[in-house]
Amino acid sequence: MVFVLDIGTRSIIGLVGTLEKGKITVHHTAIEFHEKRVMYDGQIHDIEGVMEIVKKIKNDLEKKLGFCLEKVSIAAAGRALKTYQGIVEKNLDEYKEIDDNFIDSIEIEAIQEAQKKLLEQSQDKSSYYCVGHTILGYYLNDGFITNPIGHYGEKLKIDILATFLPKIVINSLYTVMEKVGLEVSYLTLEPIAAIEIAVPENMRLLNIALVDVGAGTSDIAITRDGGVVAYGMTSIAGDEITEALVKTYLLDFDSAEKLKCNLNKEDRQKFVDIVGIPYEMDTKEILDTIQPAIESVAKEIADNIILQNNKSTSAVFLIGGGSQIPRLNYLIAHYLKIPKERVVVRGMELIQNLQWDENAITGPEGITPIGILSKALKNRTDNFIEVKVDNEKIRLLKTKELKIRDLLLVINFNPRDLIPQKGDKISILVNNENRNFYGEYGEPARILIENKEVSVDSTIEDGDHIYIEKATQGRNAVAFLEDIIDFQDKIFVENREVNKFYDIKLNEKVVRENVLLQDGDKVEYKKIEDVEDLCSYLDISFQKHHIYGNGIKLNWEDSLDGVKQVTIDKIKINAVNEKEDLPQQNTIELICNGKDLAIEKGKKQLIFVDIFNYIEFDRSKVKGKLILKHNGEDANYTTPLKDGDEVWIYWD
Repeated sequence: MVFVLDIGTRSIIGLVGTLEKGKITVHHTAIEFHEKRVMYDGQIHDIEGVMEIVKKIKNDLEKKLGFCLEKVSIAAAGRALKTYQGIVEKNLDEYKEIDDNFIDSIEIEAIQEAQKKLLEQSQDKSSYYCVGHTILGYYLNDGFITNPIGHYGEKLKIDILATFLPKIVINSLYTVMEKVGLEVSYLTLEPIAAIEIAVPENMRLLNIALVDVGAGTSDIAITRDGGVVAYGMTSIAGDEITEALVKTYLLDFDSAEKLKCNLNKEDRQKFVDIVGIPYEMDTKEILDTIQPAIESVAKEIADNIILQNNKSTSAVFLIGGGSQIPRLNYLIAHYLKIPKERVVVRGMELIQNLQWDENAITGPEGITPIGILSKALKNRTDNFIEVKVDNEKIRLLKTKELKIRDLLLVINFNPRDLIPQKGDKISILVNNENRNFYGEYGEPARILIENKEVSVDSTIEDGDHIYIEKATQGRNAVAFLEDIIDFQDKIFVENREVNKFYDIKLNEKVVRENVLLQDGDKVEYKKIEDVEDLCSYLDISFQKHHIYGNGIKLNWEDSLDGVKQVTIDKIKINAVNEKEDLPQQNTIELICNGKDLAIEKGKKQLIFVDIFNYIEFDRSKVKGKLILKHNGEDANYTTPLKDGDEVWIYWD
């Protein structure tokens, strides 16, 4: 025998049943209505008032059974659930692949963000259990992505919807049970209990919304991929219709409630208003009049389904007394933009393998208490489990299969401690350009159940000993001057060894050896890259020398990469500024910067760059933009020079 209680806002239902060969048998039932407002939105406000009703039901059933009831199975009201959105955006290491650890961490952090919103807006500041969450979407570099694992990017955002149950709801239920001498043997949530009956296991792969339309609220649960993925609640339900009847036809609340319940039973309605005027009207006429109120309830339900599911569900099952309001199912279908046949009212007749010895409840309002009974009969395990985390005892509410991630939420584990961190970087200014040296990654977090390493998706059971080692930070970056300067990069010029890196300064001071660098250091140097750099370093003129690298004659712009030996032969070149002093056959006459210039050829063909050997012009000190013109056009260093050419060379 299993004793269950469905504690509602207006009534409490008690059932006693058994399970044999897969068939549930309800042996006895008891229903009592609250004489005053002792509950609001599924939460107990007057413990003594609720206790009296529970005691009455318990005594009634014990008389029928002939023995005392000691244990009870109960459900926490779905309307006490609170749902909040959590959004977290993280910058990524664009060279590191997104892995499971990172996704687990950001998901937990998003749930904690939702929890922060809950605590900010909650007046009682009570603590809460997270009973479920659903991921609304991932966004990689601002673009939607279904699964970011294995991808690379600069930033990742996660958007989740998390549902919480106030611990005070659980505590008040336990207090009532203790006061009437009952031990809670099983606890579930009303939406989960209702789904047990209304949405069987083999249907939960489908995306279905179960809506329990009550008096003050409509509780919503969403199934997908084999489980319950989200919960929701709307603040308007059956009372909205009752109030519309009160205002339209001048009825007291009880009369309006009676009229509402009769709208789906008869085509003609008879009632008397508060001043004694009798009415006899077609049901259709009444429904047309209160249509805006029905539309309001339907739209609120549809909008909440879309919020929880991120889109319309494939089907909607309606239960609860308010689900029988005519037109409600069709209007919900209209707002969800799904066929009207896919929004249906689920009644007791759908329950298979159910037998009544004493039937006192009928219709869709009986789904939840039967669901609680079914869950209690099939789930004999305790509703709470106790585990040890690093030798500290932790108690968790088991409304679902619990995983390590659920435990991390309860203990307020910082999700960043799941991800290994890079050591501190060092930033060095090298020739006025930033160069970064990065630290190493540390070790990821390790989670063990007993001595077995597990992941955050591993399930936990009562009595487990769990050990958590936080992720570590890697070694900080270390940089030496030799990581920037290659002290071994040398060439031999004639018989002299020359370092390609020279004039090396660290923070304005000359250095000649390898030293350890610090963050923010400034390094400056010059480097011999090509023949032009070598000539500048040796302070010689290319036009006056033949330069050979590894025995091969080199041009002005040739790189010295791979060159180990440089030899230099000096040649004689003379320049004069007066035409009459030069033999005509060995000179060419130019106009340079507006003045006549005669130069000795010195070789078969002179090119533009040769002119720097015959004029005084310092290119080593930049004084602006260097302007080079040859016959009115931009000059090229290798353009041949001819008699009569006009050349301009100056700083702009």
